[in-house]
Amino acid sequence: MKLSLLTLCLGVVLAAPITAKETSQKRSAGEIIKTANSNEWRKVSAENVIKLTLPTGAAYIELNDKLAPIHANNMRQLAKEGFYQGLSMYRFVEGFVAQGGDASESKPVKNAKKGLPAEFYLRTEAPLAITELKGPDGYAAKTGFLNGFAVAQNQSQTETWQVHCPGIFAMARGNDINSGGTEFYVTIGNSQRYLDRNITVFGRVLEGMEHFNLLQRKATEGQPFNPITDMQVLADIKDTDNSEFRVMKTDLNAFKDLIEARKNRVEAWFVESPDYIDVCAMPIPTERIMPTRNNT
Repeated sequence: MKLSLLTLCLGVVLAAPITAKETSQKRSAGEIIKTANSNEWRKVSAENVIKLTLPTGAAYIELNDKLAPIHANNMRQLAKEGFYQGLSMYRFVEGFVAQGGDASESKPVKNAKKGLPAEFYLRTEAPLAITELKGPDGYAAKTGFLNGFAVAQNQSQTETWQVHCPGIFAMARGNDINSGGTEFYVTIGNSQRYLDRNITVFGRVLEGMEHFNLLQRKATEGQPFNPITDMQVLADIKDTDNSEFRVMKTDLNAFKDLIEARKNRVEAWFVESPDYIDVCAMPIPTERIMPTRNNT
């Protein structure tokens, strides 16, 4: 109450214009998300969502066509071919990654590819604009957000890549940088930024991270080890799964206000406000859209 009264008094006395930063500092992150207009959200295309069904439930993953189109398209093709049916999440490293696919590397593909050219970053002739986070970063000249994904760039903004935050979807590879094609992984612990630009990141988990954390750590004799029931393109299974998701647009004011609110927490519990947040600590609001009921 004292803070609100002081703010009101200062506004009357100084009659100064209120900047976007000042506005966001007065509102909590939760309030900004709750009051964001519908045009500040984008519906995720079902053609860009992969449904990965695991023993404890399904995870939904959005593919990043902008930064890694070859990998995104190949993953869609693998899913349509049913490549992952009968395979497993065969590698689990606590606090690091859960990796899945064909551990034997012997299962054939149909029209998809087993080896893809690396897409460590997107190179553009002109600078690519992102919603930039100001402040130092130990791994890149610039960090920020593009199309709902956490990204980084070189100084000239002509090379852009998705960074290894928790919950990213990436392609495992051998020493040959073009050897990845079917073996994917999801980061399940801290951000693994040292892997940036060493491997292709081409998506992030929208919902269902708990199912990766619930995977078995060690195999049990006589039982399948973390089997994959299926990997499907959500658009192909609308008759059985009408899941829809929306993500806050990362280039509009609501998200920019949200960044400021996360940098300077106004909730009563907080004692310190560092006026800083790193790219992997800035959650991108993602919501499941509830289907409209027919009341007739």
